Amino acid sequence: MATNYSAGRMPLDEQVIARAGRRVSWGAIFAGVVIAVAVQLLLGILGTGIGLSMVDPVEGTTPGATGFGIGAGIYWLITTVIALGAGGYAAARLSGVTEKFDALSHGLVVWGVTLILTLYLLTSAVGGLIGGAFRTVGSVAGAAGATVGAVAPRAAQVAGIDARDVRQEASAYLSDAPNDPAQMTAEQAQTEIARQLPALAHGGAAGQRAENRIVDVVAAQRKISREQAQAQVTRAKAQFVETKNDAVATAKSATDAAAGAAAGTSFILVLALLAGAGAAAFGATTATRRRLR
Repeated sequence: MATNYSAGRMPLDEQVIARAGRRVSWGAIFAGVVIAVAVQLLLGILGTGIGLSMVDPVEGTTPGATGFGIGAGIYWLITTVIALGAGGYAAARLSGVTEKFDALSHGLVVWGVTLILTLYLLTSAVGGLIGGAFRTVGSVAGAAGATVGAVAPRAAQVAGIDARDVRQEASAYLSDAPNDPAQMTAEQAQTEIARQLPALAHGGAAGQRAENRIVDVVAAQRKISREQAQAQVTRAKAQFVETKNDAVATAKSATDAAAGAAAGTSFILVLALLAGAGAAAFGATTATRRRLR
């Protein structure tokens, strides 16, 4: 009985066995990642064009920031699903796998590699540019400060001025105001009150001395009795405390709102990533089902 052989052709069963020993095709995964990133970029540029076409400052029909942000988020989710679905389909199709689980694995790996690549590009490129800019500004500022610090004493020496004389002259300028509040000008009184406010806010014995000093200045400047000045200072303190409490409450409310928004954004981002993983897996299994047919 004669046996016929086909030269240069491998039987279908042997092809399946050869591919079964190779469960992961990194070349196909790389190709799927490239396709996913390319599709994402293409649709992102298209979405940017669509968004810019909606801006019409002349007619005043530009959508609001909230609606525009929601629309951009929905569009980003749709483009992510399409891009990862295409990448997963291409990876499973090019890998030559015949098992649904193998195709599913290829799709999920495409999703993971695309996610890691995206995060790497964002943190390395953008973060590197921003960090480099801040480092440059810091270096320039540090160099300028060091230069000024080195040149100032030398300039003073050339001019024949001692640093202690400069400090004494500055102290003289600062202590030029008379100690008696009745002899102070309006500007000197305001300066004195401003100088006492930190101690007043701190409280304690120093705060009580600062309050007494402010009361004396107010009474002398407005030419009223000390009791009337004390009442005015007390009302001012009460208004300051009320304003501070309102500011603290507003800050707490804003912090709570920001935390809630950040938590909601995190949940939405997780759902979007899971949707992308599902799209990559669905595209990969779809390619496998078509191959099996």
